[in-house]
Amino acid sequence: MFIDRAKIYVEGGPGGNGCMAFRREKFVPRGGPSGGDGGNGGSVYVRASGQMNNLLHLRYNQHQTAERGRHGEGSCCHGKSGEDKIIEVPVGTLISDFDTGEIIADLTEPGQMALVAKGGRGGRGNAQFATSTNRAPRRHEPGQPGEARYLQMELKILADVGLLGFPNVGKSTFISVVSAARPEIADYPFTTLVPNLGVVQLEDYRSFVIADIPGLIEGAHEGKGLGLQFLRHVERTKLLLHLIDVSEFSGRDPVQDYETIMRELRFYNEDIASRPQIVVATKLDVAQDPERVEALRAFCAAHQLEFFAISSVTGENVKPLVYRVDQLLTHLQTVKEPVINLQPTPDWDDSLNPEP
Repeated sequence: MFIDRAKIYVEGGPGGNGCMAFRREKFVPRGGPSGGDGGNGGSVYVRASGQMNNLLHLRYNQHQTAERGRHGEGSCCHGKSGEDKIIEVPVGTLISDFDTGEIIADLTEPGQMALVAKGGRGGRGNAQFATSTNRAPRRHEPGQPGEARYLQMELKILADVGLLGFPNVGKSTFISVVSAARPEIADYPFTTLVPNLGVVQLEDYRSFVIADIPGLIEGAHEGKGLGLQFLRHVERTKLLLHLIDVSEFSGRDPVQDYETIMRELRFYNEDIASRPQIVVATKLDVAQDPERVEALRAFCAAHQLEFFAISSVTGENVKPLVYRVDQLLTHLQTVKEPVINLQPTPDWDDSLNPEP
């Protein structure tokens, strides 16, 4: 099961209470106060791990609480501080406050950590309140409670290239040809139900990552189909490959396909729609009408869009496309860093994660 959203409750451990005690030892007259301080409560941290790929473990462990601090004791013995709680999440997880929507952290590097709930401070024992005028204080403090809040965890896969298009246009076949990814491939729509990642290896140890998301359809911005709920996974990409089926079997016009998908992208996020992209005509091996390909090529030329016509089955023009993608990624990386949308996706379904 692929889970890319989770709502969890985090709570820092409460601090231990300070102790009120007095020394009563032989040969120690007027021993004075000896109450130790309480230990601090543990804090809750979130750490990015390169060994994880979804948030499934948080769906079934929604309460994450750090250890409490121990109470202070006599003889000025301080209580032990509570252990911190560390929550492992995949790289690319966006953390925000569920109630306010405030962005807390965006974990984009392995090992990166974020403090999400601070532990409570331990209370002071009565030894801390001794003064020259109050040598036997009976005052001590209780431990403070730790921070507590609900968090929205949202995974946005880190990929260099995102594949877009209608269902069954050849995205899964393409990613299986250029990388070691093995997504399900079949001749019916919505074969891809969850995003797939593939690493494309080139010479000189160069590589880039492709993300294949479920296909979009017209009306996706209104909740139709599957693709819109996974579009967050291409928000971090630098380049988009827009795959369009030019064979007669699709029953659609290639130019209209392009315009429909771009319209859905603009409804979802203008920033994604304005990313650099390459239009890729697919399934040349079964395309019988060359005019469909030429019409799409002419449309791209008129709108200054880069165009490739490929066949993933026969390998026609696949390698030139891969090298062109690598060339563009290198150029984009030297020009500027990609713009990352740090806003959490608003369409949260509370029924998936009921409040504890």
